[in-house]
Amino acid sequence: MQQRHQQHDEGRYLTPHAPHRALHPGPIAVAPTRGEAFVDAVRAGGGDVQPLDEHTRGLVWLSQTRSAELAEIIHNHPGIEWLQLPWAGVDAFSSLLGELAAKDEHSRPVVTSAKGAYSEPVAEHALALVLAALREVPQKARAARWQEQRTGLSVFGNRVLLVGAGGVARAFLDLLAAFRCDVTVVRRDPTQHVEGAGSIVGHDGWRELLPEIDVVVVAAAHTESTTRMWGAAEFAALPEHAVFVNIARGALVDIDALVVALQKGQIAGAGLDVTDPEPLPDGHPIFDIPQCVITSHSADTPDMTKPLLAARVAHNTQAFLSGAALRGVVSVEEGY
Repeated sequence: MQQRHQQHDEGRYLTPHAPHRALHPGPIAVAPTRGEAFVDAVRAGGGDVQPLDEHTRGLVWLSQTRSAELAEIIHNHPGIEWLQLPWAGVDAFSSLLGELAAKDEHSRPVVTSAKGAYSEPVAEHALALVLAALREVPQKARAARWQEQRTGLSVFGNRVLLVGAGGVARAFLDLLAAFRCDVTVVRRDPTQHVEGAGSIVGHDGWRELLPEIDVVVVAAAHTESTTRMWGAAEFAALPEHAVFVNIARGALVDIDALVVALQKGQIAGAGLDVTDPEPLPDGHPIFDIPQCVITSHSADTPDMTKPLLAARVAHNTQAFLSGAALRGVVSVEEGY
C-alpha cells in the first residue's frame, strides 16, 4: 500500500543540534544502491551527486545490512567527511562506530542518522499497541467468537512509564496528552526537562516505581547499558494488570523472561514491534501467547520512511554545503 500524502514536522522532535567539527563540502555519493529518491534529495539540497571516488566528501548510505562493506569504504576513502545512515537506530553499525571512535575527531567523518525523522509514525504505532493491549484486542481477535464477559482497560488517567526521551518518546507524549496520563520518563540525565512528562527519573531510579505502573513503553536507544534492561525481576515487579510495549530495539528486553511473565499472568499483555532475535523463528513460544501482539518491525514501513529520510538527506546536504549544523548527529563514542 502506498501512502498518498504525509505531513511531518521533523523539527518538533529533534534533539538539540549536537556540535560537530567544521566540514569541507564536495561531491556526494549515494550507495550501495543509487536510490533515485535520495539522489533527488541530495540535488534538492544543492549537492553534486557523483560516483564514489577519491573526491567524495559526503556519503549517503542506504543499506542496513552491509555494514562491513561500509566500513571498508570509509577506510579506503579517508576524504569522506559526512556519512548519512538510513535509520534512526545505528546499532547495526556498532562495529564501524567503534572503529571511528578510536580515531581523532578530524580524521573521521561526522556521522548522522535518521533519528527524529521517523518519530511520528513510530509513536503512532506505540499508541496503537498500548490501546490494543489494554483493550485485549489480540486475544479477542484470536478467539473469533462472542465474549461472555466485557473486559479490558482504558488508558485514560493511567500511570505510564516511558523509557527514553528521544524524538519517538516526545511524539508519543504529544499523542498521549489527550488521555490525561501521569507519565514518568526514564532518561540518562533526569535534570533535563521533557515537555509533557509528569516526572523524570534516571537509570537508577525507575525500578522502584514499577509496582505502581499501568503501562510501560520502551522507546530508548540500544546501548551497552540498556541491553536486557527488562528482565524477570522487572516484569515480576509490575502489577498484574500492567501492559508492556516495545517499539525501540528487541535487545532491550529478555524475551524469555517476557514469555514467562505473560504465561504466569504477572502482566496482562504486551505489544512488540521489535524482538531479539529478529526475525523471531517460526514456532517461538511467544507466538502462542494470546495476550501478546507482534507486529514484525512495521512501526516505520518503507512507504512511511522514504519521504522522511529524503527530507533529512535534503536538509543535511544543504547544511553540509553551507556549513550549518547537521541534523541527527551520532555520538560514535556513545553509539547513538
